[in-house]
Amino acid sequence: MKARRTPWWYYAIAVILGGFAGVMLVKLTEHSEYTFTGAPWIVPVLLGLLGVLVLILSWQVHKYVKGDLKDLSMERAVNTLVLAKSLGVAGAALVGWYGGQLIMCLPHLDAEYYATAALECGVAAVVCLADMIIGIVGEYWCQLPPREGPEHPQVKEAERLRGAAPATNAANQVTAKRRPGRGAGHGDSR
Repeated sequence: MKARRTPWWYYAIAVILGGFAGVMLVKLTEHSEYTFTGAPWIVPVLLGLLGVLVLILSWQVHKYVKGDLKDLSMERAVNTLVLAKSLGVAGAALVGWYGGQLIMCLPHLDAEYYATAALECGVAAVVCLADMIIGIVGEYWCQLPPREGPEHPQVKEAERLRGAAPATNAANQVTAKRRPGRGAGHGDSR
């Protein structure tokens, strides 16, 4: 399996779309009885804990890649990579979401509700920015070196220089071992 790095523009698009959604939320609920602006304090706490968890898991994969950790399940490494990728993109979208709400709250800071919402959004945006950075770093740490299999660049080059595919060579060797040669006193079994 070959996993590609998340392009930088995915993060930029996520921030822009999240910001647009955050601004629209405040605009649509500005004159409403109900408002969803802000974030409960549990949200940045949980997002921070999730970021720490992904950071720890990514560091373990990085230690395995460097050779400091002897055993690590490849399933765990792939799951950590997926977590890091999703944390990075989700963190970017949430930076936009809370940042958009924060920008819309700034002109109304004299009202107590908007001042509280601005503080909540600011804290949540900072935590989400940290999560985005952790996701990007975690994705980098989860890069595994290629194995010495058929997809490894050195194996591909050696195959190209020899002019034969590895499966063909292996099949020929197995067939040659099973079929006795003529010089050994056995007849041809074809």
